[in-house]
Amino acid sequence: MAAQYGRSLNSAAVMMLLVWITLIGVAPSQGQNQPRLKILPASSIQRKPVGHSLLLTCRPEVPDTNLISDLRWNDNRNMTILPKPAGQSSPMIYTESIAGGTALALIFNSLQENMAGTYYCAASYSVTEKLNAAVVVETYVAITWKDAPTDQRPLMGTDYIVRCEVTANPPATVDWLRNGDQIKSSGRYVIENRGLLIKNITEADDGVYTCRAAVMSTGELKNREIRVEVQIMPEVQRLPQVMDAVEGQSFSVMCNATGKPVPEFQWIKKGTQQNAADLDRFSVNAITGQLDISTVEQQDHDNYACIARNPAGHSESVMKLNVLIRPKIIEFINITVSENEEAVFVCKAFGRPAPEITFRRYGTVEEYTIGLQVSDDRIILEQSTDDEKGETVGTLRISKLATTDDGLYECIARNRGDVAFKVGHITVEYRPIFDHMKALPPVYTWEERPANLSCFAQAIPNATIEWRFNDRRVQDLYDQNLRIENEGLRSDLIVTPRDRRYYTAYKCVANNRLGSAEHVMELREARIPESVPQAKPRIVSATSITFDIMVPPVEPGLPLTAFSVQWKEQFQSDWNFAFNRTWSPDSPYIVEGLRPQTAYSFRFAARNVVGLSQWGAYVDQSTPRRSEPETPRILHTPIQDEEEDSDPIVTSPYADHFDMRWSIPVDNGEPIDMYRIKYCPGTKVNGYWTEMEEHCIEQDIARMTNFEMRNLQADTYYRIELMAHNAIGFSKPAHVLMKTARGIDVVLRVDSPTLSSTAVVGIVIGSVVLLLLIADLLCCAFGNLGILATLCRKTKRSPSDLDDEAKLGREDEKQPLNTQPAAASPPKVNSSVEFDGRVVHSRSGEIIGKNSAV
Repeated sequence: MAAQYGRSLNSAAVMMLLVWITLIGVAPSQGQNQPRLKILPASSIQRKPVGHSLLLTCRPEVPDTNLISDLRWNDNRNMTILPKPAGQSSPMIYTESIAGGTALALIFNSLQENMAGTYYCAASYSVTEKLNAAVVVETYVAITWKDAPTDQRPLMGTDYIVRCEVTANPPATVDWLRNGDQIKSSGRYVIENRGLLIKNITEADDGVYTCRAAVMSTGELKNREIRVEVQIMPEVQRLPQVMDAVEGQSFSVMCNATGKPVPEFQWIKKGTQQNAADLDRFSVNAITGQLDISTVEQQDHDNYACIARNPAGHSESVMKLNVLIRPKIIEFINITVSENEEAVFVCKAFGRPAPEITFRRYGTVEEYTIGLQVSDDRIILEQSTDDEKGETVGTLRISKLATTDDGLYECIARNRGDVAFKVGHITVEYRPIFDHMKALPPVYTWEERPANLSCFAQAIPNATIEWRFNDRRVQDLYDQNLRIENEGLRSDLIVTPRDRRYYTAYKCVANNRLGSAEHVMELREARIPESVPQAKPRIVSATSITFDIMVPPVEPGLPLTAFSVQWKEQFQSDWNFAFNRTWSPDSPYIVEGLRPQTAYSFRFAARNVVGLSQWGAYVDQSTPRRSEPETPRILHTPIQDEEEDSDPIVTSPYADHFDMRWSIPVDNGEPIDMYRIKYCPGTKVNGYWTEMEEHCIEQDIARMTNFEMRNLQADTYYRIELMAHNAIGFSKPAHVLMKTARGIDVVLRVDSPTLSSTAVVGIVIGSVVLLLLIADLLCCAFGNLGILATLCRKTKRSPSDLDDEAKLGREDEKQPLNTQPAAASPPKVNSSVEFDGRVVHSRSGEIIGKNSAV
């Protein structure tokens, strides 16, 4: 009340002073040039909020400012306000001379409520005249946010007050907005002095709320935006009660939890209450909740708790880590057992838990099962386990052991931690056998050449061998023509047949402590082959003939090593001047270097290691004139049987290209210098082939046997025509229909109705590059300008280079056409032909080579 009464008196005084100043100001005797003091800002009442700063300036308006003295400011208690002391901090209120000392400023650093009142500016003019001016300073408390955090996080499911306390003088009224709409007290929302109460808050209440405060008397309005983020207490997903980790291996487990904000994770080893992140070999990802153990040890066997925390609270789940010890096979010893006895194969293993043991033949997949085996009732698998020690003993029993049981066996020990393997061997002892030698052919020799009869007996333990000739021990004969080398596991009998009695059967006898066995080997006299019964020309050209040769009878173990041919012109009677050629038995029988339009006589012989047979299979054959090559043979298998008059159909595995391959045809006297290929797309309607001539492509190919057709259309038929060419002309064409593959359908997935900015930029850049390329092509075509034209000029060769090439000729064009007159006789050259399975090799000179035998 006293403060209000004081303010009322001050207001009355101010009003009286203003009336007095007004009366003085309008006195007719003063006029406009009467000396006075002017306070700026010009308003007689200055209303400012508490805490703000204020500057009031008192400026004399007199004819001569030099006559002004004692310019000062008085406060609301009429006490003179002093200027700021030099070298000290600024007081709450002080004065300061400005404008060269012609004006005096009153400065309020921070207005307080008790500073409200009337402030006077006074001065003396010409010593005798007193000047006065006054201003009223009014203060008020502005809207202040007392307890209104801009970021508030309530817990979901609770009743929460969104705090917004306001201080103001005069008092302010508060209301609330959300998304621009006013919130009214009803239902879940209650507006209180402390803020906005939201009952049973949910995640849907997330958002930005506006706390709006207004003072109607001053017109002040302030908004406070408060972000409300509803927090959800973490909830850890339940971990498995028990998880297995293998000793010596790494281990990882993921802990998942829900919550808002996203919780952070911690793992605790329950037995020692240690933070797993602080343990050696352990690492914890606090963001994802993953626990990693680099190398598991037995001491890691314990319970572990995953704890998820956020500001709303925490939650945990516990799991037990069971450390497994991988199985180890500690005993598996090789055994040796005689045939028809029982084999007992024992395997011992250790692990946690105690492992299970099985066996299998090494290299097979199927394992033996516990008990009697269904597939072989001789085999029984037994197993005994000691869980306390973690040991298991597996026993494989095989009764009536056979030689087929000899070999490697694998012991397999497995538990939940891992699988262990170890290989052991069962050695089956048996009497000697010669099963591997029963299919061997007789041994051949001739002309008293020593023959080697080699005998090898299979037996365990190893056998000793003795030889018998006419049922007598060779060692007892002391025959110099019979010599024994080695008498152990293998023995060789060297026979030198001085007369025909040595061409007979020899007996090899093997013995060990389990028994003995005999094997008879025959030594025969080798002879030259019989003559070739027949030979027929199969392919005849102007310069070559391919023969089919009938093989004469051969003895087992004495194969043919070569075929030979001699030929001469029919008018020559002496075979001593004939040409010779030798082929290996598995090569094509081709005679080359013949003259066109010439009659020849041929004869053939077979060769083995003994020598050459008598000449036989006489053939007379004339060569035709030189002509164009034979039709090439296309090396593609048709996919289906077509009509008799239609071309075969082959398929390409590709949609846009096809690799065409063919074999070299007979050249008929002139070398093939190129091939011409033509392929046209088309269709077959009512049995007639229709080509799209405008799309046909024709191309000449150097001497190659393949050509890749590119830029084809998918799922389309092409008719291919291939011709060989020599100096005389083109061969008859070979035809084939080819169909390209269907191709791949491209499906574009549209995730958004609009393109991303990156895609738009890419399209624009691609369009610009394409336009520049088209422009450069046009410049190159019409003006020989641009980048492409420059590159083309660089790649062209000079005329001198082209001339040099024309003089030298290409590598494949250096051989001129054969223009030798028909009357000239070809030189006599001995040659051989070898076939390595892929290529026929023809050699001149002496007939010597790995596939030749002359």
